[in-house]
Formats: sequence, structure tokens, C-alpha cells
Amino acid sequence: MALHETKDARARDADTDVFASALSGQILPKHRIPDDHSPTEVVYSLLHNELLLDGNAAQNLATFCTTWSDDGVHRLMNECLDKNMIDKDEYPQTAEIEARCVNILADLWNAPPGTSGTGCSTTGSSEAAMLGGLALKWRWRARRRAEGKPADRPNLVCGPVQICWEKFARYFDVELRQVPLEPGATGLLPHQLAMHVDENTIGVVAILGVTYTCDYEPVAELAAALDRIQAEHGWDIPVHVDAASGGFVAPFLHPDVVWDFRLPRVASVNTSGHKYGLAPLGVGWIVWRTADLLPADLVFDVDYLGGDMPTFALNFSRPGGEVIAQYYLFLRLGRGGYRRVQQACADTAQYLAGQISEMGPFTLLYDGKGALPAVSYTLSDPGGAGYTLYDLSDRLRMRGWQVPSYPLPADRQDTVIQRVLIRHGVTRDQIALLVADMRAALEHLAAHPQPVPATEPRSGFHH
Repeated sequence: MALHETKDARARDADTDVFASALSGQILPKHRIPDDHSPTEVVYSLLHNELLLDGNAAQNLATFCTTWSDDGVHRLMNECLDKNMIDKDEYPQTAEIEARCVNILADLWNAPPGTSGTGCSTTGSSEAAMLGGLALKWRWRARRRAEGKPADRPNLVCGPVQICWEKFARYFDVELRQVPLEPGATGLLPHQLAMHVDENTIGVVAILGVTYTCDYEPVAELAAALDRIQAEHGWDIPVHVDAASGGFVAPFLHPDVVWDFRLPRVASVNTSGHKYGLAPLGVGWIVWRTADLLPADLVFDVDYLGGDMPTFALNFSRPGGEVIAQYYLFLRLGRGGYRRVQQACADTAQYLAGQISEMGPFTLLYDGKGALPAVSYTLSDPGGAGYTLYDLSDRLRMRGWQVPSYPLPADRQDTVIQRVLIRHGVTRDQIALLVADMRAALEHLAAHPQPVPATEPRSGFHH
């Protein structure tokens, strides 16, 4: 007769149950690595639960960034975890796919016929913008030195740009001349340029999708104003288009808007693949109109594949999966697919704009037509409403919605606005639920007015 050894079932269950594990009964280490290992499933489950404290990405209406990806993207990202974008010797096909993406973007943005795409991928549009700024500075400095003129006081002219341009100016010793907003304006206007540019201006940044309000700055009109300034003063000032969001919207929804390399004065364009390019977080793009606009001494030649591989970046190692995912999306969606996705987002934004108009207390600043799929608005009577947009943001956050409230830049900093972004994966039904929650929040705020002193600090969003 066989003998069998019994085991304590309670001990076995304690070993296998995540929340009866030794690690689950402790406060997780925060300042010192643990002395020993723990089971994979236990650590995963505990971190999974802790991350539930983050906001729900699907309800984050503040961010421009991709929050939904299809299964093909997930599979490719998992397969590319070990691919280092900088190591073109080991991953030559990833490098080839990056080059294909650059060529596709150059074509999408109407680079001159007969020229090859000159550009690269980056970690995002902020790094791409800085690379564009460096090229502007290097070309200006070389021209000044060739003319025997001083090159120690470069400046860059722009409107209400994203903070990456402030970082560029500080890190690379360039004076940033941010032109204040005129009454009723939401971006840089052509007639303002003459008062701010001079012989030391390395370039003008035009924004295709203003972060604050989501409309486009008039790139063609800005370029025309610089044409007139050159005719009068002789200053040949290039334009860099910060198309972080609009670079993947305008070509599909607004093909008649002239903002890209169709304008000879546009030297370079940056965009975010992980915004309306629909790729997962971690990829941006910079493309120059022609190869000569990228100064050779900014490019480092690294010996890969038995020859010189040029590289231009602010960092070194970074993942290749996002670049692969971007190419996958180009192939899967095509022009027609991107157009349908962006049009669906724009239609939903315009639906929301109509609902907000009907609510009563708001004045629309941007209604979702003609630029990004988004809506921005302000209180029609901020002094008499009995509440602020910050109060409305707080009420909506109770339902999980992240809707940002913030002041406009100088000289319109007294105007506080809200902005709602519609991205791929944000559905009409979801926005209908937001509308219902907005109406309920407004009813509550109207019934319980809580005036807030103007000096009281309020929470905001940083996107």
C-alpha cells in the first residue's frame, strides 16, 4: 500500500494567494532595494493595484497624447522591447523603417519634388523642436560669421509656444521673444512680426495647433510678412513650424491650408508621432525641407555597418518600438484611414461644441472646426457666475474626468479657459456622458456658489 504525505492546505493557499503573501503584508520599499526576491505575480499585482491611483487615461481630456492602441501595436511593441534605436548595426531594419517614415512625412508635408526626406525620429516633438531650433541657430551663426558680423546675440520669435521652446532658449543661449497676445487673438499675428524681428533673429516659430486653444496660427500669412520684411531690411528669416499636433491633422482634414514645405520660407517641421500620429508614447519627428538646411557640423558620424552612419539627437539609446508602430500605422491606415480617424474625432469635437453652446454660461474660443479636434471655451461672465472654471474642473474630476482650466498667456492672462481634446478612442458616447456630467456640475455650482479670491492658488494642468 502506497504511503502519502499530507500537506497543510492553509499554508499552500497562503503561498499562492497574492494578498496573503509576505510582501502584501508590508509597506512596499521606497528608499532601499529589498534584500531578496519576490514572486513575479505578487509584485505585478501589487504594482497593478498601486497604479489604479493614477487617473483613467480614457477620461483624460487634457492630454494630446495617444491613450488607445490596437492589438497590432501592442504585439509589435512587445516584440521590439529589446531594439535600441541608436544601434543601427544590430538593428539595421529598424533603421530602414525609420528612414521610410521620414520619407513618408516629407512627402505628406509636400517637400520639393526630386528631394529626399531629410530628418529623423526623436523621443517626442519637444526633442524634435529643439533639433529644429539648433539648426536655425547654427545656420544664422554661420551666415553672420561669413559676413564678418557678431553672432553672440541670437533671438527666436514666437507666439504662445509650448514650454519646450523656453527650454531650448535657456539651454542653448537664445533670447526667446514671445509676442504677447492681442485682444481677441489666440496666437501670433503677421503684423506683430515687424516689431519683434531683427538681424539677430534666427527664425520664427509658427504653431500648427496652439497648445492653449487648439487652433492654427496663420503660417502662410506669417511667411508673407517675413517676405515683406526681407524686401525692406534684407533679413532672410526662416520659419520653423511646430506641428506637434497639427502635422498629422492638417494633411488629412485641411489639405487646402498652406502651412508646410509648399512655403519656401518653411525650413523645418516637427511633429509628435504619439499625438495625432496615433503611435504610442515616445516618438517624435523632425524633417527639413532640403538636406542643406541641416548644418553638417550638427551631425555626428558613427561607424556602423562598415561605413559612416549620421546621427542627430539630444540623447543616445532609446527604444525602437514606437518607430516600428508608427510605420505599422502608416501601412494599416493609409491616407484614407487617417482621414477617417481624424474626421471622426473632429465630428465629435463639433458635437461637443454645440452642446457647450447650449449650456448657457460659456463663450466658445474654438469650436472644433478648421484645426485640431478639440474645443476651448471660457465663462461668458466670470465675475457673476458664482463659480470659476477651476471649480468646474474639480467637480468633473469627482466623476473621473480630467478637463484642464488655465489662463491664457500674456497679455490675455486674465482670461481663464477650459480645453477638451478629442483623440482616437474618445467616442461620441463618452463625450455625451461628459456633457451630462457637465450639466449636473453646473447645476450644483449654481445652487452652491463659492466665490474664490483671485489670489488663491488653483490647481491646473501641464500639457
